[in-house]
Amino acid sequence: MSTATLNGVCPECETDLTVPPIVQGETFACPECMLTLRVEDIQDGRLSLQMVEVQLRDWGQ
Repeated sequence: MSTATLNGVCPECETDLTVPPIVQGETFACPECMLTLRVEDIQDGRLSLQMVEVQLRDWGQ
């Protein structure tokens, strides 16, 4: 039994990524640089990824 996976490349650190089935619009973190990535498109098992800016809260400390 084989599990389907999708492939892509991190736009920041250029790490080759292999992920389990994922849908367009879903986000995940690159395991190498920890950048949050959003799936923009999926074609023929290849992911088109975009960086997501994460706004951190200022707790006033």
